[in-house]
Formats: sequence, C-alpha cells, structure tokens
Amino acid sequence: MTADSRSGRPRASSREVLAEAACELFLEKGYDATSIADIAQRAGVSRSSFFNYFGSKGDVLWAGFDERLAAFERRLAADRADDATGEAADDVHAATTAIGADFAPDSLALALVNSAAMGLGEELEREASVRRSRISRVVAERLRRGGMDRLRSDVAGSAVGGAVLAALEAWARSGAGTTELAPLLRDALDAASAPFRVRASVRQLRVVVQAPDFDEALAFYRDVVGLPQAEAYEAAGGARVAILDAGRATLELANPAQVAFIDAVETDGGASDRIRIALEVDDTAAALARLAAAGAVVEAAPRTTPWRSVNARLRAPADLQLTVFQELDPS
Repeated sequence: MTADSRSGRPRASSREVLAEAACELFLEKGYDATSIADIAQRAGVSRSSFFNYFGSKGDVLWAGFDERLAAFERRLAADRADDATGEAADDVHAATTAIGADFAPDSLALALVNSAAMGLGEELEREASVRRSRISRVVAERLRRGGMDRLRSDVAGSAVGGAVLAALEAWARSGAGTTELAPLLRDALDAASAPFRVRASVRQLRVVVQAPDFDEALAFYRDVVGLPQAEAYEAAGGARVAILDAGRATLELANPAQVAFIDAVETDGGASDRIRIALEVDDTAAALARLAAAGAVVEAAPRTTPWRSVNARLRAPADLQLTVFQELDPS
C-alpha cells in the first residue's frame, strides 16, 4: 500500500505531475533552458506521453485557462443574434465571469508570480497577447450581432480582453489559493465596460428615502446591512443626510403581471410595495438572520427562485421593503 492510498489522497494525474515537474525545472534552470525531454524525465514519463496532454512547453502553463477560454468562445458563438446591444453585453459579462468560476490555482498562477525567477517574462507576455486577442475577437463579434457598430465593438472587445488578463494576473499576485478569480473578473469588467455600455446621460442611480428616525436607519443600513458611508452633510434646522455606497446600481422595471409572479415565488401571499429595494448578498440566510436580529421584520423566508437565486423579504427601518438575494450561478 502506498503512502497516497494510506492517506486517502487521490493520486495526481499525469497532467498534474508533468505541470509540477515543468514548474520545478523552470524555477531551477529557467524556461528557455528546460526542454520537453527534461520535463518528461523529471515527471517519470516518456517524451511521447508529454504530447498526450500538452502541445508545447508553453501549453503546460496555459492549459487550464485555455479550457475555460474555449468554453467562453463556444458560449458567445452560440448566443442568439436577434437581440439588442444590452442583451449582448449581458451575455459577454456572464460568459466572462464564468471563466473564473471555481478556477483553482495551477501552474499559470505560479508562473505569473515567479515569472522573473523562471525567465518567463517575454514568453508570458507573448502568450497572454494571443489569449487577449482571442477574447477581443469573440467579444467584438458577439456585440456586433447585438447591433453595435464595428468601432465600438472592437474597442469593447479589446477592453474585455485586457480586463480578463489583468484580473488573471491580479488573482495570481493576490494569493490565488485564498482569492477567487470570478469577483476580480467582475471588478475588471466594471472598469472596462464603459466603451460598450448603451449611451446614456445618467451616471448614477440614487434611491432617496425619508427616514423619520434618522439615527436608527443610518445604524441599520450602514452598520448592519454593510453599506459604507460615502458622504454625510448637516444643515440648519437639524437637517441631516448620509449617502451610502451600495455598489453597482440597476433599475428593474416590471409590469403588474411580473410583480405578481415575483410575489408568488418569493412569498406566501405577500405583496410588493410599488418600490422595493433588492440587495445582493453572499449568503441570504445569514443576511436575513443578521438583519432580523437588528430589528427588520421578516416577510418571507429564504427560498430558491426559478431564476437561480435564493431570495428573502423583509420590512426594514424607514419602512423600506427589502429583498436580499444570493445568486447561485457564478455568472
């Protein structure tokens, strides 16, 4: 019985063994001085076995990412062509963030952090440029099918390609084993998305709420819900206002039939206010317990919706009706 079988740890695949051997040699000898034969010998396999898993020495680093990239290309190539620019942009956003779903640290993350020690600077930049171009091309094509003109779609594609590679490097350098790639991809897309957003004069959505018990409401939304205070002002006569940062803002418009459908899904006979605030959270059950403990009244317990989220509803200070929701899919 081997040590691996005694400990219950699954034996590493030949692909993993080859990748580990390659990274060891890159650190010891440098990328250029390491041959495929060296990698195969260190891994204890034949040179021909190497090519069962990788097409080249560089593929050892990029194989895991390339699998995600191929799925990204297939997804955007298969999306419908008879939609609007906004829907195409949503497709791009969803497909891009899906690249990072459960992406485990691998040889690429190690190489990005140790590029100088491995002598990989030029090699990584050259191969990153190839992947950046692939992403740019498929994104631009998808946006053009959604009705965007060629100039803006090409600019948008370049922005998304750059965002993905920048997020990948940030993920590796921030500690790939302790940081998720998907949130970094969302942040990078937000920074890069301006070129392909539908043109609009509105720059921010702000919900203004009259709060008779100002201190109670401020403590609840800032300290319990967790909305950071961005600005605060006072004026004559005891006038006070606080502006809290709620992250990305969207305006959801729903007709009465849709509202009735949402109410049927989210509640047991409850009804939506004409204006209801929805907050995305990491864990609906935990958020609901925290808000209820701070004084919010639960109107509907957490439940899974047909649109793949876990939603719960509360009545919160300042008489706001809240839905807290947790997205179940990484996209």
